[in-house]
Amino acid sequence: MSTPTERIVIHQTGGPEVLLCESSTLPDPGPDEIVVEHAAIGLNYIDVYFRTGLYPAPSGIPFTPGHEGAGKVVAIGAEVDTVAVGDRVAYVGPLGSYARHRIIKAAIAVKLPDAISDESGAAMMLKGMTARYLLRKSFPVSEGKIALFHAAAGGVGLIAGQWMKHLGVTAIGTAGSDEKCALAKQHGYTHCINYQTQNFAEEVAKLTDGGNCDVVYDSVGKSTFMGSLDCLKPFGTFVSFGNASGPVEAFDLGLLSQKGSLYITRPTLFAHIATRAMLEETAGDLIDVVTSGAVTIPVSQRFALKDAAEAHRALEARATTGATILLPNT
Repeated sequence: MSTPTERIVIHQTGGPEVLLCESSTLPDPGPDEIVVEHAAIGLNYIDVYFRTGLYPAPSGIPFTPGHEGAGKVVAIGAEVDTVAVGDRVAYVGPLGSYARHRIIKAAIAVKLPDAISDESGAAMMLKGMTARYLLRKSFPVSEGKIALFHAAAGGVGLIAGQWMKHLGVTAIGTAGSDEKCALAKQHGYTHCINYQTQNFAEEVAKLTDGGNCDVVYDSVGKSTFMGSLDCLKPFGTFVSFGNASGPVEAFDLGLLSQKGSLYITRPTLFAHIATRAMLEETAGDLIDVVTSGAVTIPVSQRFALKDAAEAHRALEARATTGATILLPNT
């Protein structure tokens, strides 16, 4: 039976005003698919990249943005045996989550335990699994390591700070205000640098007595790249996982030798959850640290689905902290 629903549709790339709420009807799910009725939808900075056209939508225009959601399974395909109607699930998947209902492959759905709410589930999958691959795969941190994490008061940053503290890491964060720095320190950071009033590279040198960091995790991009390289020890690793200030411009690879035989990597979440086994390992680690209480998922902003444009304006203005979610039933 087809399902009437509402969704955000982008007919042309541009500013937040291109996010339009429209009614539509979902077809029946395919044999290996399920229909999820969203209780909450995750908002992530990558959504801005698709809205502006920095990242082209694979299916072309028009498209529905969003990669993350949580809710109840309301229909399943004939071959699905991993979830049942009524199960609570969360997922990260292809574009299309800014909707009251959507069809996804059953293989990307992760069952939520009772201890994790729909709001937390929607807010934690992309950001939490990103924190997991950064800290456990891209550069595995451990007790005694020193890490610099930009945008420490953001959704990924607040999860990563708690996780690093749990692992015994000295975590240095950067944020754009004293209030955001205070929030970061409440979520596991040993130190936090206000990049609006301080030179973060100089502050890192002071905080480490000139020893610098083993790793820098950077989702900011262009504006922090060169300073971040100056924060690394010899043989240190720069991990780029976003470019909120714009893409990193072309640079001379010789800089890496000049600054201490540095390493640079540009990983993506989807490479780390490409198979069901990888997804289960990554999501399982995240669920474990959340249910144990080592990591909490701070949901700081909530917007109605129809107000997605307002949510994007707040995100781009750096007026948000922690996670932001869209609520289809508001």
